[in-house]
Amino acid sequence: MSTGRFTLRALAILWPAFLMAGVLEMLVFAVVDPATLHWFGGAPVEIAPAGVYTLAFFVFWGVIATAGALTQLLQQSAEEVNRAEAAAARSRWPA
Repeated sequence: MSTGRFTLRALAILWPAFLMAGVLEMLVFAVVDPATLHWFGGAPVEIAPAGVYTLAFFVFWGVIATAGALTQLLQQSAEEVNRAEAAAARSRWPA
């Protein structure tokens, strides 16, 4: 896969994931107050609310982007996968 095609696929995954992470963050924090969060052991979370928002956004973005990347990977045909592997093998070994 050429660099241009890789960039387009990456952007096709990351941009919608970014938008949906923002939507998910709004939905979650409409009902959850970050100042009242507790760890599983019961201890309060000692992170500023802005830090909780930031961390949650990046976690949401990462999870959604991973789902999009897996979808892109699974949509490839065997010919596409094998063609990319053959091209990579040719580029490693000089003729």
